Amino acid sequence: MGVFVFLPLVLPLTAWPVARLAEQHLHPRTATRLLTGVAAVMAVCSTVCLGLLMVVGTAQLPGNPLPDGWSDPEVRRAVPYDEIAGRAATPALCAVALVCGRTLLRHRRVHRRAHRALAGLPGTQVVVLPDGTPYAYALPGRRRDRIVVTTALLERLEPAERRALFAHERAHLAGGHHRHLLAVRLAARANPFLWPLRTAVAYTAERWADEDAARSVGSRRTVARAIGRAALVSGRAPLPGLAGFAAPGPVPRRVTALLGPAPAARRWPPVFTTVGLAVWGAAAGTAVSAMSSANSAVTMLFILHAATRL
Repeated sequence: MGVFVFLPLVLPLTAWPVARLAEQHLHPRTATRLLTGVAAVMAVCSTVCLGLLMVVGTAQLPGNPLPDGWSDPEVRRAVPYDEIAGRAATPALCAVALVCGRTLLRHRRVHRRAHRALAGLPGTQVVVLPDGTPYAYALPGRRRDRIVVTTALLERLEPAERRALFAHERAHLAGGHHRHLLAVRLAARANPFLWPLRTAVAYTAERWADEDAARSVGSRRTVARAIGRAALVSGRAPLPGLAGFAAPGPVPRRVTALLGPAPAARRWPPVFTTVGLAVWGAAAGTAVSAMSSANSAVTMLFILHAATRL
């Protein structure tokens, strides 16, 4: 197993270049899916390797419930610096489980509160709230997806801009952007080296919805104007974490992108370009991470099986 068990912990660094370049050179839909996949695979691989290290570290503790054979020298030799790495992996894996659990609970709590607040309202997809704070967000649900917007925001938008708003939020729901956002949020919690991918996906998911809205209403300038105007007047939604029309973030970059030509729909960039090399570098890092974690898991399984006295 050797040093391969440590590689998935640091290989997310290979995805940093593509996290930045994908925002600028790939279609937002392609960038969102690519970055989400890379983040999810790398997070799982690094967590698996932390688990393997924790087994080695836990087996050395007196009074542990593991088989005695798992603390034999041949098991410890499978992991370099077993005393340090094994014992450090236990609190690290506990911290990963804690923060990921809290993230899932917070995500579920936000959605429950949102659906509970709309329980007594008509069962239409678009819900207009008589609220003096301007905001809008997309609320996915098991039975029905809904778009929530306040009268304060609608009053500040022209009719064409309102159509852009609704098209943007429908794009969030149709594309399942909440799943991408949750996946990269959990991945960044599992491995902090994946944090740039979370930031990138938060931007590309909004750009994806912007492009779908522009195609739906037939005017990129109308969508850009609607986003800019909504950003100037919008307040923070009462339920943070839901995809919003003018959520805090790089709104000027989104407006600038909409005022330019539409991005090419090409799914994979040419190899011998900056973004192409970054994509292939991230793909190679992801593949090596997957192979390293699989190799480490299989090797550790055989070693532990041989060390267990039946």
